[in-house]
Amino acid sequence: MKLKTLINSVLLVASIAYITFLTKIAGAKTVNNNNNDSYLQPFNIVFLAYQGYLKGQGIPSMGNLLYQYQIGKVTAKDVVEAGIKANKLPAEVINDKYYLSAVELQLSSLGNNNDF
Repeated sequence: MKLKTLINSVLLVASIAYITFLTKIAGAKTVNNNNNDSYLQPFNIVFLAYQGYLKGQGIPSMGNLLYQYQIGKVTAKDVVEAGIKANKLPAEVINDKYYLSAVELQLSSLGNNNDF
């Protein structure tokens, strides 16, 4: 019986840590680029999309995001535009070709390793 209690305690702590992590990412705007603009890392905006935080802006989540990306219905630009609409990214980031390339790289990595 003690082992079950220990396992439940570990799962509870892990769940709280995970929720705290997601909350911090969802509200974060902490990365500076070369122009002194502050916004989310490409990994973070893709992670938010994957977790469903951009569903209200038309971006599917989880496996559906991967599938829609693979068949060309969701692009890096779509994800960035959704991030802008969700007030997670500033409007000018849509013109940052390096940022768009990095988002593209993150999206393509979803297909290589589905263990987000």
